[in-house]
Amino acid sequence: MGGHIDRCGSCGHLQISYNSCRNRHCPKCQGNKREAWVRAREAELLPVRYFHVVFTLPDVLNPLCMAHPREMYDLLFQSAWSVIKSFSSDPSHLGAASGMFAVLHTWGQNLSLHPHLHCVVPAGGLLSNGRWKHARSQGKFLFPVEAMSPVFRARFVQGLRQIAREQQWKIKRDVFERLFSKPWVVFANQPFAGPEQVISYLGRYTHRVAISNNRIKSISDEGVSFLWKDYRKGERKLLMSLEAREFIRRFALHILPRGFVRIRHYGILASSVKKKMLERARKDLQVEILTRALDATATGNGKVLPPCPCCGKATMERLLEFDHRGPPAGLVSALEQAQNRTKTCTTNN
Repeated sequence: MGGHIDRCGSCGHLQISYNSCRNRHCPKCQGNKREAWVRAREAELLPVRYFHVVFTLPDVLNPLCMAHPREMYDLLFQSAWSVIKSFSSDPSHLGAASGMFAVLHTWGQNLSLHPHLHCVVPAGGLLSNGRWKHARSQGKFLFPVEAMSPVFRARFVQGLRQIAREQQWKIKRDVFERLFSKPWVVFANQPFAGPEQVISYLGRYTHRVAISNNRIKSISDEGVSFLWKDYRKGERKLLMSLEAREFIRRFALHILPRGFVRIRHYGILASSVKKKMLERARKDLQVEILTRALDATATGNGKVLPPCPCCGKATMERLLEFDHRGPPAGLVSALEQAQNRTKTCTTNN
């Protein structure tokens, strides 16, 4: 699909990049989409704390997730928002209309099936009179996870029973017994320090796929070797080697159904009402719309170029675009020699 060569206008760093296949499951081709999505969300942030809440499905449900991914993941989204909405509207917890956006992840570090939602929830909500109400302790505490976990389990299982009846799924009786034998996991992280941290978080989680290229250390006839973190051993980094077919099988577990929406917005952050709701919140919080200049430039076709990965002082400049045959022979070596001469002159000066 061709590619392009970019150069830093400050330090002369050269970078060859290949054009995106635009597939959302590709580990290489999510950078531009991620940047565009983050920029679109920047103006929606409020000057309040934000919480990171994670809803995880137990591995007992993995066979159903593989057989019926669309229905199971839809139910995961619905159940998570139902819990946040209920606790937000309850006067004993908040008593205001809140919102959230949620990102579906289906993988663990070793590429096993591990469905969970990463949710960002503002520390507060809007009252019916348009006033903003902060969460407890001025936004330092959201809701007790000990109370959220059983509610999440009960609502998900209730929805699962209903779907199973309507679509005539054959689920063994012991599956439901096992679902109630262990507590479900709802994790609520400490609040973000401010909108800047939220933006940083968004960039890491919104368009992530099962594995990134930098984790893959070798590919051979014997298989694929990649790094993974073992959280049970203090996030120790280990090397895992899988036979090629097994690696492909695990990666394929995380290919979502066609048209499935993996990033969703709810409540006061829902697309249909967020403009009006955020205007009310800003008015009460007495703030202007947050605007940030993006430290990047655009090419002639509108694509955004990021800052230089070497010096970070300037944006990259597009030198050349090439087709599937690759860059012209000898051009890269000539450019690299010019780059080395530039660095030598800069050092001497």
